[in-house]
Amino acid sequence: MVNVSTTQLVRYLVGFVFIVSALMKIVGEGLGGYFTNLGFPSPITFMYVVAITEIIFGLLILLNRYVKLSTIPLMVVIIGALVITKLPMLHEGIIHTLFHARLDIVMLGLLFLLYQQYDGKFFRP
Repeated sequence: MVNVSTTQLVRYLVGFVFIVSALMKIVGEGLGGYFTNLGFPSPITFMYVVAITEIIFGLLILLNRYVKLSTIPLMVVIIGALVITKLPMLHEGIIHTLFHARLDIVMLGLLFLLYQQYDGKFFRP
């Protein structure tokens, strides 16, 4: 039997979700058009910056390196996703919005747990 702590499991799941999300941005079809419709200048560049951020910090969390530091940019990504893509859905109803925001909300909570779990030494591997 594999002995995995709760914190390890959370790290593995968080890393997995962010890495897969990033890979979909890079190799998946359709997300470029989605980012273009958000109205940002240089939307494709923005999409790749978000994807690279997710890969780098997702891997660091997965590998148990700089976990506390890595949670911060990923929380920014999640909060940005909530504000930019989910809040505009409120006109369709709160339940509809919450349904579409459920993964973002859970990931934000898990990132917050990881942030709290690790000590204040940001730069210790």
